[in-house]
Amino acid sequence: MSGEAQAPPAGFRFGHWTDAEARTGCTVVIPPAGTTGGVDVRGGGTGTREIELLAPLANSEGPTAVLLTGGSAFGLSAADGVSRWLEEHGFGRPTPAGIVPLVSAAVIFDLAEGDAAVRPGPDQGYAACEAAVEGVPERGPIGAGAGAMVGKALGHERATRAGVGYAAAQVPDGPTLAAVAVCNAAGDVIGAGGDVLGGPRRDDGSLARSAELIPVMSEPPYSVRPGESTTLVCICTDAPLDKRGCGIVARMATAGVARAVDPVFSPVDGDVVFCLA
Repeated sequence: MSGEAQAPPAGFRFGHWTDAEARTGCTVVIPPAGTTGGVDVRGGGTGTREIELLAPLANSEGPTAVLLTGGSAFGLSAADGVSRWLEEHGFGRPTPAGIVPLVSAAVIFDLAEGDAAVRPGPDQGYAACEAAVEGVPERGPIGAGAGAMVGKALGHERATRAGVGYAAAQVPDGPTLAAVAVCNAAGDVIGAGGDVLGGPRRDDGSLARSAELIPVMSEPPYSVRPGESTTLVCICTDAPLDKRGCGIVARMATAGVARAVDPVFSPVDGDVVFCLA
Protein backbone atom coordinates (compact mmCIF):
# COMPACT_ATOMS: atom_id res chain seq x y z
CA MET A 1 0.00 0.00 0.00
CA SER A 2 1.20 3.49 -0.75
CA GLY A 3 0.65 6.84 0.93
CA GLU A 4 2.04 8.38 4.10
CA ALA A 5 0.62 7.34 7.43
CA GLN A 6 1.00 8.86 10.86
CA ALA A 7 3.57 7.18 13.04
CA PRO A 8 2.47 5.04 15.96
CA PRO A 9 3.24 6.05 19.55
CA ALA A 10 6.93 5.98 20.44
CA GLY A 11 8.32 2.69 21.67
CA PHE A 12 6.03 0.33 19.75
CA ARG A 13 7.85 -1.98 17.35
CA PHE A 14 6.36 -4.05 14.52
CA GLY A 15 7.93 -6.94 12.66
CA HIS A 16 6.87 -9.35 9.92
CA TRP A 17 8.01 -12.73 8.70
CA THR A 18 6.61 -13.70 5.29
CA ASP A 19 6.69 -16.69 2.98
CA ALA A 20 5.27 -15.14 -0.18
CA GLU A 21 5.24 -18.41 -2.12
CA ALA A 22 3.41 -20.40 0.55
CA ARG A 23 1.27 -17.31 1.31
CA THR A 24 1.63 -17.36 5.06
CA GLY A 25 3.46 -15.40 7.71
CA CYS A 26 3.31 -13.77 11.11
CA THR A 27 3.38 -10.25 12.55
CA VAL A 28 4.60 -9.27 16.01
CA VAL A 29 3.88 -6.14 18.03
CA ILE A 30 6.44 -5.42 20.77
CA PRO A 31 5.27 -2.61 23.05
CA PRO A 32 7.35 -0.58 25.50
CA ALA A 33 8.04 -2.05 28.92
CA GLY A 34 5.24 -1.51 31.42
CA THR A 35 2.49 -1.67 28.80
CA THR A 36 -0.99 -2.70 29.92
CA GLY A 37 -3.36 -4.63 27.70
CA GLY A 38 -6.93 -5.70 27.06
CA VAL A 39 -8.78 -7.84 24.53
CA ASP A 40 -12.26 -8.24 23.07
CA VAL A 41 -13.25 -11.46 21.32
CA ARG A 42 -16.08 -11.68 18.77
CA GLY A 43 -17.26 -14.27 16.29
CA GLY A 44 -17.30 -18.01 16.70
CA GLY A 45 -14.06 -19.33 15.25
CA THR A 46 -11.14 -17.93 17.23
CA GLY A 47 -7.70 -19.45 17.65
CA THR A 48 -5.77 -17.82 20.50
CA ARG A 49 -3.03 -18.21 23.09
CA GLU A 50 -2.59 -16.47 26.46
CA ILE A 51 -5.42 -14.00 26.08
CA GLU A 52 -6.77 -14.86 29.53
CA LEU A 53 -3.93 -12.84 31.05
CA LEU A 54 -5.59 -9.73 29.58
CA ALA A 55 -8.80 -10.29 31.54
CA PRO A 56 -9.51 -7.51 34.09
CA LEU A 57 -9.16 -9.93 37.03
CA ALA A 58 -5.88 -11.50 35.87
CA ASN A 59 -2.90 -10.42 37.95
CA SER A 60 -0.60 -9.57 35.02
CA GLU A 61 -0.84 -6.03 33.73
CA GLY A 62 -0.36 -6.83 30.08
CA PRO A 63 1.47 -8.89 27.48
CA THR A 64 5.14 -8.58 26.67
CA ALA A 65 4.20 -8.88 22.99
CA VAL A 66 1.23 -9.63 20.74
CA LEU A 67 1.54 -12.07 17.86
CA LEU A 68 -0.80 -12.13 14.88
CA THR A 69 -0.11 -15.18 12.75
CA GLY A 70 -1.18 -17.33 9.86
CA GLY A 71 -1.13 -21.10 9.91
CA SER A 72 -4.37 -21.58 11.81
CA ALA A 73 -3.87 -23.42 15.12
CA PHE A 74 -0.45 -24.62 13.93
CA GLY A 75 0.71 -21.00 13.78
CA LEU A 76 0.31 -20.54 17.52
CA SER A 77 3.66 -22.31 17.93
CA ALA A 78 5.32 -19.17 16.50
CA ALA A 79 4.69 -17.60 19.91
CA ASP A 80 7.38 -19.91 21.32
CA GLY A 81 9.94 -18.18 19.13
CA VAL A 82 8.65 -14.78 20.18
CA SER A 83 9.03 -15.81 23.83
CA ARG A 84 12.58 -17.00 23.18
CA TRP A 85 13.56 -13.71 21.53
CA LEU A 86 11.99 -11.66 24.31
CA GLU A 87 13.78 -13.66 27.02
CA GLU A 88 17.14 -13.31 25.24
CA HIS A 89 16.65 -9.56 25.06
CA GLY A 90 15.50 -9.08 28.65
CA PHE A 91 11.78 -8.56 28.08
CA GLY A 92 9.26 -10.26 30.34
CA ARG A 93 7.60 -10.42 33.70
CA PRO A 94 10.07 -10.62 36.63
CA THR A 95 9.90 -13.81 38.70
CA PRO A 96 12.23 -15.30 41.34
CA ALA A 97 13.50 -17.65 38.62
CA GLY A 98 14.06 -14.95 36.02
CA ILE A 99 11.90 -13.11 33.50
CA VAL A 100 8.96 -14.83 31.85
CA PRO A 101 7.68 -13.28 28.59
CA LEU A 102 3.91 -13.20 28.20
CA VAL A 103 2.89 -13.48 24.54
CA SER A 104 -0.76 -13.11 23.57
CA ALA A 105 -1.47 -14.53 20.12
CA ALA A 106 -4.31 -14.94 17.64
CA VAL A 107 -4.42 -16.73 14.28
CA ILE A 108 -6.01 -16.56 10.87
CA PHE A 109 -6.77 -19.56 8.67
CA ASP A 110 -4.65 -19.27 5.52
CA LEU A 111 -3.95 -22.96 4.87
CA ALA A 112 -6.19 -23.00 1.78
CA GLU A 113 -4.38 -20.14 0.02
CA GLY A 114 -0.86 -21.46 -0.55
CA ASP A 115 1.10 -24.43 0.73
CA ALA A 116 -0.80 -25.84 3.71
CA ALA A 117 2.32 -27.69 4.86
CA VAL A 118 4.15 -24.39 5.49
CA ARG A 119 3.13 -22.62 8.69
CA PRO A 120 4.82 -20.10 10.96
CA GLY A 121 6.66 -21.82 13.81
CA PRO A 122 9.11 -20.82 16.55
CA ASP A 123 11.90 -19.84 14.14
CA GLN A 124 9.51 -17.67 12.14
CA GLY A 125 8.18 -15.96 15.27
CA TYR A 126 11.78 -15.28 16.29
CA ALA A 127 12.54 -13.86 12.84
CA ALA A 128 9.56 -11.50 13.06
CA CYS A 129 10.97 -10.16 16.34
CA GLU A 130 14.40 -9.72 14.73
CA ALA A 131 12.73 -7.63 12.01
CA ALA A 132 10.71 -5.48 14.42
CA VAL A 133 11.36 -1.75 14.25
CA GLU A 134 9.62 1.42 15.34
CA GLY A 135 7.68 3.55 12.89
CA VAL A 136 4.89 2.88 10.43
CA PRO A 137 4.72 -0.88 9.80
CA GLU A 138 4.90 -2.29 6.31
CA ARG A 139 1.45 -3.01 4.88
CA GLY A 140 -0.04 -5.28 2.24
CA PRO A 141 0.00 -9.08 1.66
CA ILE A 142 2.85 -9.67 4.12
CA GLY A 143 3.30 -11.11 7.58
CA ALA A 144 0.12 -12.49 9.06
CA GLY A 145 -1.76 -11.10 6.07
CA ALA A 146 0.24 -12.93 3.39
CA GLY A 147 -2.58 -15.42 2.79
CA ALA A 148 -5.53 -13.29 3.85
CA MET A 149 -8.65 -13.20 1.64
CA VAL A 150 -12.00 -11.43 2.00
CA GLY A 151 -15.42 -11.81 0.38
CA LYS A 152 -15.66 -15.61 0.33
CA ALA A 153 -19.36 -16.05 -0.45
CA LEU A 154 -18.56 -17.37 -3.96
CA GLY A 155 -15.52 -19.38 -2.90
CA HIS A 156 -11.84 -18.67 -2.41
CA GLU A 157 -11.22 -18.54 -6.14
CA ARG A 158 -13.53 -15.50 -6.39
CA ALA A 159 -12.48 -13.83 -3.15
CA THR A 160 -10.30 -10.70 -2.98
CA ARG A 161 -6.77 -10.85 -1.65
CA ALA A 162 -6.28 -8.79 1.50
CA GLY A 163 -3.39 -8.40 3.96
CA VAL A 164 -2.09 -6.19 6.76
CA GLY A 165 -3.52 -2.70 7.15
CA TYR A 166 -2.51 0.20 9.38
CA ALA A 167 -3.88 3.59 10.39
CA ALA A 168 -3.17 6.10 13.15
CA ALA A 169 -4.56 9.35 14.46
CA GLN A 170 -3.78 11.77 17.26
CA VAL A 171 -6.39 13.32 19.51
CA PRO A 172 -5.82 17.12 19.45
CA ASP A 173 -3.29 17.85 22.21
CA GLY A 174 -3.81 14.27 23.37
CA PRO A 175 -2.73 10.67 22.87
CA THR A 176 -2.00 8.87 19.63
CA LEU A 177 -3.89 5.73 18.65
CA ALA A 178 -2.60 3.37 15.97
CA ALA A 179 -4.19 0.18 14.69
CA VAL A 180 -2.68 -2.77 12.85
CA ALA A 181 -5.26 -5.09 11.28
CA VAL A 182 -5.17 -8.41 9.45
CA CYS A 183 -8.39 -8.92 7.51
CA ASN A 184 -9.23 -12.48 6.49
CA ALA A 185 -12.99 -11.99 6.80
CA ALA A 186 -15.73 -14.11 5.31
CA GLY A 187 -17.49 -10.83 4.56
CA ASP A 188 -16.50 -7.83 2.48
CA VAL A 189 -14.27 -4.84 3.23
CA ILE A 190 -16.38 -1.68 2.94
CA GLY A 191 -15.03 1.81 2.29
CA ALA A 192 -16.04 4.98 4.12
CA GLY A 193 -18.55 5.76 1.38
CA GLY A 194 -20.16 2.32 1.52
CA ASP A 195 -18.43 1.00 -1.58
CA VAL A 196 -17.02 -2.54 -1.67
CA LEU A 197 -13.22 -2.46 -1.57
CA GLY A 198 -12.82 -6.22 -1.31
CA GLY A 199 -15.54 -8.81 -1.90
CA PRO A 200 -16.63 -11.73 -4.08
CA ARG A 201 -16.05 -11.30 -7.80
CA ARG A 202 -18.78 -11.92 -10.34
CA ASP A 203 -18.16 -13.69 -13.67
CA ASP A 204 -17.23 -10.37 -15.26
CA GLY A 205 -14.71 -9.59 -12.51
CA SER A 206 -16.74 -6.85 -10.84
CA LEU A 207 -17.15 -6.84 -7.07
CA ALA A 208 -20.42 -8.05 -5.58
CA ARG A 209 -21.82 -7.30 -2.12
CA SER A 210 -22.01 -10.45 0.00
CA ALA A 211 -24.89 -9.18 2.12
CA GLU A 212 -26.99 -8.80 -1.03
CA LEU A 213 -25.69 -11.93 -2.72
CA ILE A 214 -26.10 -14.56 -0.01
CA PRO A 215 -29.90 -14.33 0.45
CA VAL A 216 -30.55 -15.12 -3.22
CA MET A 217 -28.14 -18.04 -3.43
CA SER A 218 -30.54 -20.97 -3.04
CA GLU A 219 -27.76 -23.37 -4.03
CA PRO A 220 -24.50 -21.59 -3.23
CA PRO A 221 -21.46 -23.00 -5.00
CA TYR A 222 -19.42 -22.61 -1.83
CA SER A 223 -20.15 -22.81 1.86
CA VAL A 224 -17.98 -20.67 4.13
CA ARG A 225 -16.91 -23.03 6.89
CA PRO A 226 -16.43 -22.14 10.56
CA GLY A 227 -12.93 -21.26 11.66
CA GLU A 228 -11.62 -20.24 8.24
CA SER A 229 -12.18 -16.47 8.47
CA THR A 230 -10.98 -13.84 10.91
CA THR A 231 -10.22 -10.16 11.41
CA LEU A 232 -7.42 -9.47 13.89
CA VAL A 233 -6.65 -5.98 15.22
CA CYS A 234 -4.02 -4.63 17.61
CA ILE A 235 -4.50 -1.08 18.85
CA CYS A 236 -1.45 0.74 20.22
CA THR A 237 -1.77 3.95 22.21
CA ASP A 238 0.17 6.15 24.62
CA ALA A 239 -3.01 7.04 26.52
CA PRO A 240 -2.70 6.30 30.28
CA LEU A 241 -5.08 3.33 30.42
CA ASP A 242 -5.33 0.53 32.96
CA LYS A 243 -6.38 -3.01 32.02
CA ARG A 244 -10.06 -2.19 32.32
CA GLY A 245 -9.59 0.85 30.10
CA CYS A 246 -7.73 -1.22 27.51
CA GLY A 247 -10.56 -3.73 27.50
CA ILE A 248 -13.11 -0.96 26.99
CA VAL A 249 -11.11 0.52 24.10
CA ALA A 250 -10.79 -2.92 22.51
CA ARG A 251 -14.54 -3.39 22.76
CA MET A 252 -15.22 0.07 21.32
CA ALA A 253 -12.84 -0.68 18.46
CA THR A 254 -15.00 -3.58 17.36
CA ALA A 255 -17.44 -0.90 16.18
CA GLY A 256 -14.76 0.14 13.72
CA VAL A 257 -14.44 -3.43 12.51
CA ALA A 258 -18.22 -3.55 12.05
CA ARG A 259 -18.08 -0.40 9.92
CA ALA A 260 -15.35 -1.82 7.71
CA VAL A 261 -16.42 -5.48 7.40
CA ASP A 262 -19.87 -6.75 6.33
CA PRO A 263 -21.15 -9.27 7.36
CA VAL A 264 -19.14 -9.24 10.60
CA PHE A 265 -18.76 -11.25 13.85
CA SER A 266 -20.43 -14.25 12.23
CA PRO A 267 -20.27 -17.83 13.50
CA VAL A 268 -17.62 -18.55 10.86
CA ASP A 269 -15.35 -15.61 11.83
CA GLY A 270 -12.87 -15.57 14.70
CA ASP A 271 -12.49 -11.83 15.27
CA VAL A 272 -10.16 -10.57 18.03
CA VAL A 273 -9.17 -7.01 18.99
CA PHE A 274 -6.21 -6.29 21.29
CA CYS A 275 -5.47 -2.93 22.89
CA LEU A 276 -2.02 -2.05 24.26
CA ALA A 277 -1.43 1.13 26.23
